[in-house]
Amino acid sequence: MGEVIWLLLLVVLLGGGVLWWRRERAARRARELADSRAEASRWYERLGGQLMHLHGDEPAVRQALADAGERYNAVGSQLEQARSARQYELARETALEGLAYVRAARVALGIDPGPELPPLAAARGAGAITVPREVQVRGETFRAGPEPGSATPYYYPGGRMQGRPVPAGWYSTPWWKTGLAAGAGVLGGMLIADALFSPAFADPGYGYDAGYQEGFADGTDQADAGAAGGDDFGGGDFGGGDFGGGGDF
Repeated sequence: MGEVIWLLLLVVLLGGGVLWWRRERAARRARELADSRAEASRWYERLGGQLMHLHGDEPAVRQALADAGERYNAVGSQLEQARSARQYELARETALEGLAYVRAARVALGIDPGPELPPLAAARGAGAITVPREVQVRGETFRAGPEPGSATPYYYPGGRMQGRPVPAGWYSTPWWKTGLAAGAGVLGGMLIADALFSPAFADPGYGYDAGYQEGFADGTDQADAGAAGGDDFGGGDFGGGDFGGGGDF
């Protein structure tokens, strides 16, 4: 009889322990979800607040603010649909990308860009353009540089295209967006990236983080397969600089 009582007591203790563990796990997940939601909302509100107080007529300013506005709208939709910590993290990333465009607009306006932002996950290892560059691809001129200008009004906060790191900077056209790359979609974008980021130059014109070379080589291998066949990259005269890219790939 005593053994039965001890067995029942053990079962009760084990059941209570399992129930406590499940409740703690659920509570921990709820806290993590709440923290992720609060973090994403904080950056979303900051993005909205900064967008309200910025305006300008320069092409680079208008384009950067338009891109920031697109991210703001996207974050709002993401927050409404988010049901997991990961989804809130993605909303946070979109908000940070929008704030990167806001900083670019402030630079184009000639005012203090404000405090540094947390690094974008999509831009990790992509680096930034440090020297202006101009190349010819299929008869069309593409420019990139570290500063905004009438010839480079499109900012890109850094990212990857088909595995290739694309540095942050200012571009003459948003060639990284599908369908806008010299009318050739992704392939056209890869050809432009080949020309702008050719590793044949001793001074490629962009800074990069650890691990960039490996990622660049992977992207180059993919692009070379599509570029084989004599595409004209401007006779090898790539200027002397680099350009920037973001997270729209």
